Amino acid sequence: MTSPDKASVRLHLTMQNASRSTGRPTMAKLRRWLRAALTRHATITVRFVDRPEGQRLNHTYRHKDYPTNVLTFPYHFDSTDVVGDLVLCAPVVREEARRQHKALEHHYAHLIVHGALHLQGYDHEEESEANIMEHRESEILACFAIPNPYGETLHG
Repeated sequence: MTSPDKASVRLHLTMQNASRSTGRPTMAKLRRWLRAALTRHATITVRFVDRPEGQRLNHTYRHKDYPTNVLTFPYHFDSTDVVGDLVLCAPVVREEARRQHKALEHHYAHLIVHGALHLQGYDHEEESEANIMEHRESEILACFAIPNPYGETLHG
């Protein structure tokens, strides 16, 4: 079965806010960024959390005892649908954006696109996979006039 074209991709989006941090993107922005990254129908929950929940989830599922910026939980992937959760640790995202001298909205857009690609099977464990994923991320972000998050050069 072929992928539906962008205009016909259905997105069922739920946003959960369990964070006291400010500056989170709106539902409309999440929807735009996700739709740009999706090539398949999708049901996605985006959850914003604070450090304790982010650290607990990262420890439980990745065995790393610190909060990370985004965690991706794919639940179902077949020829037509993507189902999963994206969990963003809002204070970590804010701190990274500040430290990297990036607009907070741009950093959120990058992490949402990054997570959406993971939900569709993209990975970056191998250098060749990283190059493909990073190139796709930069293409999608360019549609929103967001600079390449990897700088002028991609992975490698």
